[in-house]
Amino acid sequence: MSRNPGAGAPGFRVRGLAPFQEKEPAMHDHRRLGRELDLFGTDPLIGAGLPYWLPDGAVVRHTLESYVRDVERAAGYRHVYSPVLGKRELYEISGHWELYRDDMFPPMRLGAEEVVLRPSLCPHHALVYRSRSRSYRELPYRLAELGGMYRSELSGVLGGLTRVRAIQLNDAHIFCTLDQAVGEARAAVELIARAHADLGIRGARYRLSLPGEGGKYVADPELWRRATGMLREVLDGIDHEEAAGEAAFYGPKIDVQVADAAGRESTLSTVQIDLHQPERFGLSYVGADGARHRPVMVHRSVIGSVERVVAHLLEQHGGAFPAWLAPVQLVVLPVSAEQEGRAREVVERAEAAGLRADVAVEGSLGARIRAARLVPYQAVIGAREDAAGEVSLRLRDGRRAGQVPVAELVRRVAEVVGARGMELWG
Repeated sequence: MSRNPGAGAPGFRVRGLAPFQEKEPAMHDHRRLGRELDLFGTDPLIGAGLPYWLPDGAVVRHTLESYVRDVERAAGYRHVYSPVLGKRELYEISGHWELYRDDMFPPMRLGAEEVVLRPSLCPHHALVYRSRSRSYRELPYRLAELGGMYRSELSGVLGGLTRVRAIQLNDAHIFCTLDQAVGEARAAVELIARAHADLGIRGARYRLSLPGEGGKYVADPELWRRATGMLREVLDGIDHEEAAGEAAFYGPKIDVQVADAAGRESTLSTVQIDLHQPERFGLSYVGADGARHRPVMVHRSVIGSVERVVAHLLEQHGGAFPAWLAPVQLVVLPVSAEQEGRAREVVERAEAAGLRADVAVEGSLGARIRAARLVPYQAVIGAREDAAGEVSLRLRDGRRAGQVPVAELVRRVAEVVGARGMELWG
């Protein structure tokens, strides 16, 4: 591997955004935390590599999906839905069947046809693009989808949420002119950096993934030269490593790498420049000269698969998700039964403000506080707080904010959650 020295300082900075932190956080095993926190589970009757989401895990997943859709809409993406099945012929055209077949589930016969569980979303999006004639005035045309895809992973490599067979992918494809491709790929890198900052992802690094030896890559040296040159331009000034043998079969890619609790490295987010599939699918647009031209296809995933990003966040934060992502954001703890009614009123006010809140009444106050240690805000109500219309506020990080009026509590927590920041209390 070779190293790009970038700007000289440790870490890297993307167009004014804060650099990723080099210091590695304490890591936890997401499989253990997932069980302890009732986030997800597995069952032999469903099968290996096919986890299900429990209610609190579903809240985290839904919140992540809503977040990434909001970010993408603000960046000019339009969302679509496409089927998780496709005819074998679709993947023969895209090149998946020839070069990626070992990672696909076998075809299912439907009469005279064979259909396949899709291993990626890009062929479907190529068909969405070519569903009608396109003009250069429409480009860049940005399509995004949170969609299912399926990989025939061997049982020996499956583990928790990091390697699964059914994947919910945050995916997008940008169809643009050749002159627009570098700018679109660079904007995708910036979008990834922003999302990682919002999620508190640390210790990530960039890798330029290039082809290696063997026949699993498209045989077109000029395609690889041009696409690699564009990605190197995107990474100019950003610290990164280059790795042979890690490219997609159709082109080079920028991978954002993270490590799990055992030190195993995996790819979280990607940006790819694809000159292959537009040719295979006959994609075109009408240029300013009235002639037909071939678009470039930029693939990008801001948070990668929902499964893998939740696993990484669990391990990095030890289950203490950022407040905006936490399954329960505020827990109200009445000291005695006399304050339970007031506690439920606080929860109702918090929920009316869009917060996820709950009342904890079972067990001693100390036991309830310990059980709620990962909830960002713990509001205790005793006789004095009840009479004053206040709560005694504890923060997850150990700080105590003292006596806080209920209206101020709800307002300030809603502001923190709405800002999707990492700080708990100003």
